[in-house]
Order: sequence, then C-alpha cells, then structure tokens
Amino acid sequence: MNTKNKQRLSTRVALPSLTMALMLASGTQASSHREAPFIATMPQVDATDFYMFRSYESGRDGYVTFLANYLPLQDAYGGPNYFDLANEALYQIHVDNNGDGIEDVTFSFQFQTVESDLQVPVNGVSVSVPLKNIGQVGPMAIDTDAVNVRQTYALNMIYGDRRTGSHNSVVNADTGSMSFRKPLDYIGTKSIPDYEGYANDHIYNTRIPGCDSTGKVFVGQRAEGFAINIGPIFDLVNLNPLAAEDSASNTLADKNVTTLALEVPITCLTDGSETVIGSWTTASIRQARVLNPSPNASKGAAVKGGAWTQVSRLGMPLVNEVVIGLKDKDAFNASEPKDDGQFATYVTNPTFPELLEILFPGTAVAPNLFPREDLIQAFLTGVPGLNQPSGVVASEMLRLNTGIDVTPVDAQANLGVLGGDFAGFPNGRRPGDDIIDAVLRVAMGALIADESLAPNKNAPLTDGATVSVNDFMSHFPYLNSPRAGSAQ
Repeated sequence: MNTKNKQRLSTRVALPSLTMALMLASGTQASSHREAPFIATMPQVDATDFYMFRSYESGRDGYVTFLANYLPLQDAYGGPNYFDLANEALYQIHVDNNGDGIEDVTFSFQFQTVESDLQVPVNGVSVSVPLKNIGQVGPMAIDTDAVNVRQTYALNMIYGDRRTGSHNSVVNADTGSMSFRKPLDYIGTKSIPDYEGYANDHIYNTRIPGCDSTGKVFVGQRAEGFAINIGPIFDLVNLNPLAAEDSASNTLADKNVTTLALEVPITCLTDGSETVIGSWTTASIRQARVLNPSPNASKGAAVKGGAWTQVSRLGMPLVNEVVIGLKDKDAFNASEPKDDGQFATYVTNPTFPELLEILFPGTAVAPNLFPREDLIQAFLTGVPGLNQPSGVVASEMLRLNTGIDVTPVDAQANLGVLGGDFAGFPNGRRPGDDIIDAVLRVAMGALIADESLAPNKNAPLTDGATVSVNDFMSHFPYLNSPRAGSAQ
C-alpha cells in the first residue's frame, strides 16, 4: 500500500485505533481508576473520570458542565472516616480556549476540614467522640450541630498560568460568601434520612469573575456511574468482546466517587471567536512531606510544604490506563498537554491492538496502518469538522465544540458520534456516553470503508455492560445520589 493511501485510510479511521488500544485492555468506562503506580498510593487525589458537555438540563443549554470525579472505588460503608478530599491539595479543571495546548482559564478547588470536637459526658467527664456525627444530619446544609467533622472549600478562577496567573474568587451568588460546604458522605439512612434533599442544598449559584451570568457548583459524593465487568477485562480480556452482549454484571454497581461539578456560561469559557474548547483535570500536592513521630491535635500526623507538584492528570478517557507504557505512567500524570510530544510513539504505534490480536488469534484483527496519524486527530488535535480548533497544537485533552446544539435527553445516542449524535463523545463526554462500546467499535475499524482492512468493522463490539443517559439524572449535577452505607 502506498503512503498516500495509508494517509487517506488513517484519516478515515481517526477514532478507531487509539480507542481500541484504550478500550480493549482497560475495558472500564471508569477512565482512570488507579491507573499509574504512584497515584495508586494516593486515592484522595486520583482522578477517575472527567466529563465536559453542553448542559442538557432544560433551559441551561447556554452552559457547559464539567464533572471531575476523584477518589475511586469507594465502599458506601467505609466508616468511620469515609472519604474526605485532601486539605493539602489543589484540585483543578483547566480550559484551553485557543487550541495551543496551554490553559487559559483554571477553576481551582482547595478544601479545609472543620473539626468540632463533639463530646459526650461519661461519668461526669466530657470525652471526645470517635464518630463523624452523633445525631441526624440535614436536611439543610447548615444543619451541622451533630456533625463532628466536615469539609468546606474555596473556589478560584485563574486567568493564564495555573500557578502564576490572576487569581479571582468565585463567590456564592446568593450570600457573597467565598466558602462553600461539602455534604457529608452518605453514612446511612438513619444519619441522613433525606440524602438527596440534603445534597441538593449544597448546590450553589455562583458569581464568576468576568462573567455576566451566574453559574453553579457542587462538590460531594455521587454514585459511580459505570457499567463494567472489570475483573475479566484485566484478566487478559477474559471474555470475547466480539461476541458479548450487554448483559454482564456491573462490578462497580455498589461503588461511589467524589464529584467536583461546575456549570459555567459558554461565553465565560470561549475566546469570542473559537467555539472549540479543550479541558482536563489535575490534582497537585505539596512537594515535601515529613511525618510526625508523635501526632497530636495541634501538629497532626505530617508536615507538608514546598512547591505544588502535579500528581494526577485526566482528559480523554483511558489514555494513561492503556495507551501510555507502564514506565511512563507517572511521568504522564505529572506532565502538561503542551509537552505531549514526548509520548507520541504510544499514539502512533499503539500496543494494545496488537496484544488483542494475540489474545484472540483469527478473531480480532488490528488495523495495519502505521504510523497512526489518525490517532493524533482523535486524541491530540480533535477531529476536523467536529471539534478541532483552528491552529491547534497537538496535545491530549477532552475537546468540545460549544457551537454544536445540545441533543435532548430522549434523543441522545449512547454511542455518541458513532450513533449519529454529534453532541456526544468524542465531542466532549456525557455521563450516558458508552465510552467502551463506542471506542471498541471505532478502534476495530467502524470508520474504515474497506472491510478487508478492518474485518471486524461491523461487529457489535462491547465489553458486556452498557450505560445510557436514562441511567442518570437529567439535571445538574447529573450523576446520581450515592449508595448508602446503611440502608436501614
């Protein structure tokens, strides 16, 4: 095959290949759970999934919703400490609105733990209790008399560089406060009888610097939204993705995550001429930590200091999990999109399509197109005519064309663009987009015209489990209320 034909075919496969590498080996719609050796030791700052889409709640289509999930695989019954986020960390959502691979706007969350030291009398002595609450909580956010430990957070909007740019406080539009409350995790129905109402009282209208319209923010525990038969996937893909039906058990059905949810007016995100924005989420911690050999209430268990250091990064789903080689996974988590040239070989010469072919000889056949220029479009530049900004610099991130109309809930296709729904993945990502199935089908050649080059192009590829918009709420923050630690 001559070079010209290879290039033409590569363009037509734009979504298939890297996606195949991504999906087949990982098989999880949770795009970044414990994906690198170092971050697996720090669950509080481990980003699990990132979503960006034009809001499809009625009357909110002039907004973009960002959902950044952290702290994976939460068991609802995980007391007594449950799943607070880290105080000494920056959780950030970055937006590139001119295609140069560098953040132009950053939303930065920083958390603070509030301890009340509740005590009860024991034989005439007041003794500190060991639990997060000693009575019923809610239904209002301010109902904290029985709460022993809770968290608040500050939210800043940064223009320019995430570290040195102009910092501006996002405030509560109703009260003017610069401090927001995070609800307790869902301890159980006795502690929090109406968790949905209690959590909803932690949804705040926000006044964003430089924006004429108000936005919304919510940070709190949510139900893990992914349908995934994860055990067999990591056991050398111990299922047949070319024959499976959407009937597998969902391994994550009883798990929760912690979500940072933002709704921001489109006009506050774009640069005025380019409708495509790119975005990713990161977490950073202090560079140094010294353990205290004698922890106490005033000094704590450790002293942390030094420069902020990025340890987690997530944009497009599954990139670090199954595209980046094991030796470079920690490096990817610490990197910025503008420097992604160092990882180009993993995109142009993906390994997992070849591994899949080895695992399923004679059944799974990887497209034979090298180098994979098509994958650069899919993951590093956006797809021409869909979500590629003008003058784009190759850099990995989730990209959304804000000029494409919202698809109503009852018309959304869970395969996104593959299903004829151009408001879905890979044009952003919605909770109901079945990333695994969409990526599997594209990866195996769904967009290649010549079937001889992609024998599996028409196969109904699936990981055996599915998800759709009907599995979620149709309003902010879209992800469902978490599973209860105790149902009675």
